[in-house]
Amino acid sequence: MAFSAADHAHMARALRLAERGLYTTTPNPRVGCVIVRDDAVVGEGWHARAGEPHAEVHALRAAGAAARGATAYVSLEPCSHHGRTPPCANALIDAGVARVVAATRDPNPQVSGGGLALLTLAGIQTEVGLLEDQARELNIGFIARMTRGRPWLRVKSASSLDGRSALLNGASKWITGPAARADVQAWRARACAILTGVGTVLADDPRMNVRDLETSRQPLKIIVDSHLNTPPTAQILQGGALIACAEDDPAKRAALETAGAEILVIPGPRGRVGLAALIGELGRRGLNEIHVEAGATLNGALLDAGLVDEWIAYLAPLVMGDAARGVFALPPLTEMAERKAFKLLDSRLVGGDLRLMLRPA
Repeated sequence: MAFSAADHAHMARALRLAERGLYTTTPNPRVGCVIVRDDAVVGEGWHARAGEPHAEVHALRAAGAAARGATAYVSLEPCSHHGRTPPCANALIDAGVARVVAATRDPNPQVSGGGLALLTLAGIQTEVGLLEDQARELNIGFIARMTRGRPWLRVKSASSLDGRSALLNGASKWITGPAARADVQAWRARACAILTGVGTVLADDPRMNVRDLETSRQPLKIIVDSHLNTPPTAQILQGGALIACAEDDPAKRAALETAGAEILVIPGPRGRVGLAALIGELGRRGLNEIHVEAGATLNGALLDAGLVDEWIAYLAPLVMGDAARGVFALPPLTEMAERKAFKLLDSRLVGGDLRLMLRPA
């Protein structure tokens, strides 16, 4: 299927509009729409948050009567089912558009292909696949949840050149510079939840929230704490948090619930939290992207369980020595074939530090 230069330009604009909902649309996907008639843009819109009108509705309202006979460029297939809002496919039909170009099909089983089929039945020309890779990356968590039932799990680490994330005594502030730490806030903001371990809570008493970046939504905070050792006074509990444990303790539970925590009991092997079951439960709760900021123990357990989808690694031009702590605590390997291999997708300087984006090979 051949798309024109104008098609590419309008879909690129739709994707830029979709990015405006990067921090706010959860659990919904990020979607943008551009309506064009006689080579002129007559309407634009994007989805801001769940329960509010979708991108197509905003764009159609802006276009008004000019939508009749126009082309609608949408970064995700228009929905065809009744959720919190009516189907967008019907809105496009009622507005009389002549052509709909979608970047990618909606992975939601309630929609996938249905929106485009509804439009085709109404006599509207439909095309799909324009800038599809970019559209899928924008909604990688939503797609992961819809197609495999669990969120996209992104591990963030900050380490020295020799792969050390903290000194032997646990001190880790600050390995990377201000620019890298500011960059992390954007990754936190786009996530549905920030996941950490009780070891990090006890060592650093972090807030694990989004700071110094304008957003109307704070991600859910999740603590993996097998034995409910999180102090009720921990800063991370401010505003509420979810604590996953392996065994219940009524007294500890009561104190933590009073402090604003929800307790989720998910027993796993060796008296620890069942991580795969936890991530599956987060998917059932509608979480698309999970941002992990944890110590080597939890990082290693997630990697060993095959749950890590992406690794954002910040490398500072420092050497901390063999006695310092690593990034992933893993069982000793006896064969080179047992290595955890990654492919490098992107590398760039962020201030004085190097940021690598990697995914399992």
